[in-house]
Amino acid sequence: MTAGGFRRAAGVALLACVAVGWPAANATAQSRTPTSRSASEPNISVRAVVEAGARTFVASQSFDAVLGTHSGPIFGAGAEVLIGRKLFASFAVTRFQKDGERVVVANGQAFPNGIATTIKIVPIEISGGWRFTAPRRTVIPYLGGGLGWHKYKETSEFAVSGDDVEFTKMGYQLLGGAEWRASRWFGVAGEAAWMGVPNAFTAPTGAAAAFGEDNLGGAVFRVKAVIGR
Repeated sequence: MTAGGFRRAAGVALLACVAVGWPAANATAQSRTPTSRSASEPNISVRAVVEAGARTFVASQSFDAVLGTHSGPIFGAGAEVLIGRKLFASFAVTRFQKDGERVVVANGQAFPNGIATTIKIVPIEISGGWRFTAPRRTVIPYLGGGLGWHKYKETSEFAVSGDDVEFTKMGYQLLGGAEWRASRWFGVAGEAAWMGVPNAFTAPTGAAAAFGEDNLGGAVFRVKAVIGR
């Protein structure tokens, strides 16, 4: 083979290698690009929540007088949205209900009048916060806060117009807890919260007015079953 023929053959071989290698390299680069892009996008997931627990009331004298206690069980359900596994937003509806007896307050003392009454409170809560996640961590602490709309209803036997009490007041809550991931799709969380509902009891009569208590808030302790990733 002459020198000119050798150069022509080498040139053809080089072009062939470029022609074969370029599509493969281009395909590799394209396959990497979506992966890196998807990794930077937030991972959003929706989870269902069922909860049970107990709450106390700062208006302790008023609830003690009517219900015989200023605490009781709560039950509820809701949903939670995770954004990027750390940021969360939640929605929940819970219910407190207990039977008691109407009272008359005189000189700082409550006297039952024999009329059965029922107090029902339904808070609708919207919260958000931050989860302190880490690789391979199965227990995830979190902190948050939000707003709540508290529907209060007090009904009695033989009530006439104006005897029953019903209102809805807005308040706030601060919360903290920890979630244990039992599996990829199920977790259990323990949570403590403080609710403030100032100026809730504004009626001039009733046990709350007699004791000078107007806040419907208090401490909340609950256990949550979390269904979802």
